[in-house]
Amino acid sequence: MKKEFELDLDSIDVVVDELKKVISNKNCVVILRGDLASGKTTLVKNYVKSLGLDDLVTSPTFSIQAVYSNNIFHYDVYNKTLQQFICLGMIEEFEAEGVHFVEWGDEKLEDILKDYGFQVVLVEIRKKDDKRLYTIDA
Repeated sequence: MKKEFELDLDSIDVVVDELKKVISNKNCVVILRGDLASGKTTLVKNYVKSLGLDDLVTSPTFSIQAVYSNNIFHYDVYNKTLQQFICLGMIEEFEAEGVHFVEWGDEKLEDILKDYGFQVVLVEIRKKDDKRLYTIDA
């Protein structure tokens, strides 16, 4: 199922609500794709906030992984190849029950996760003037 939304950043809750609907499994991986500064971390921040959590959400570009309350995990693989990510043992992290957001996850990672039976939701974010075009593929 693929859905598209063209929204300004003030309306990101529409995307968050849709994401909550499609995350049907307590072990879900949400792969976030988009250009630099397209709003990937902003989406994670708003998802966490929508759950009533006060966690400080920042992009884990250099730490690779951040863990928030309620079993929410956040990864940024911008500086890592898939092979490096695997060698660091990060694939095993997805076995932890929770929602895993992965910024910059590529198609190879998506395929590996699906092969292992994880629910994978793909969110693509594209800049369009002063708005964002969100595509959710679940």
